[in-house]
Amino acid sequence: MMDIRPIHTKADHKAALKLVSRLVDLDPARGTPDGDLLEIMSVPIAAYEARHFPTEPADSIEAIKFRMDRQGLVPRALGPMIGRTNRVYEVLAGRRPLTLAMVWRLHKQLGIRAESLIRPPKLA
Repeated sequence: MMDIRPIHTKADHKAALKLVSRLVDLDPARGTPDGDLLEIMSVPIAAYEARHFPTEPADSIEAIKFRMDRQGLVPRALGPMIGRTNRVYEVLAGRRPLTLAMVWRLHKQLGIRAESLIRPPKLA
């Protein structure tokens, strides 16, 4: 019998993470009691962390650089979405904002969330 409860306190969260860590180390198969428990525990943990450790979506430059890193892209590969290489570098440096057309192409071709692409970059 699984004892699933909401996570209300730091202690509850710590105990849930400890349980999940133990389960991950066991690497249970899906559909087994431990596999089901591991899957189920992700819900209250995610809910607690969303309430207590909210994260803002990435800004446009962070989102583009993250996708470039994940897909092994070089700035020149962004040309069809942004324009000439010098324009790509201007965008990545935060010196030129993305246009709506650029946002659309980056979203469609690289799968970057539109919400991140329209978020202004955090400039120093």
